[in-house]
Amino acid sequence: MAQSLEDGADKSIQINEAITSTWRKSTRSIANGQCVEAARLTDGHLALRDSIDKSGPMIVFTRMEWRAFLNGIKSGGFDTPQGRPPR
Repeated sequence: MAQSLEDGADKSIQINEAITSTWRKSTRSIANGQCVEAARLTDGHLALRDSIDKSGPMIVFTRMEWRAFLNGIKSGGFDTPQGRPPR
C-alpha cells in the first residue's frame, strides 16, 4: 500500500529527492485548483502531491502500486453512483 513520505526508515532519502525532483502536473488538471503533480524517484517509486500545496504531504507509490491504482481508475473501480463521493 502507498505510504506517506513520513513512514519507514529509508524515507529521508526519498524526501530529499522528492524536494529536488522535476514535478509534472497532470494533463487532466483543470483551472479549479484540484490538481496533482507527480515525480519519478530514482529508486523507481512515484511521488504525488497537491499542486497547490507544494510543501505539503506527499504519497509515494511503488511501480506495482501505481499500476494497480491506474488500472482501478480505468476499470471504474473508484466510480460512485451519480458522481457522489463514497460514504
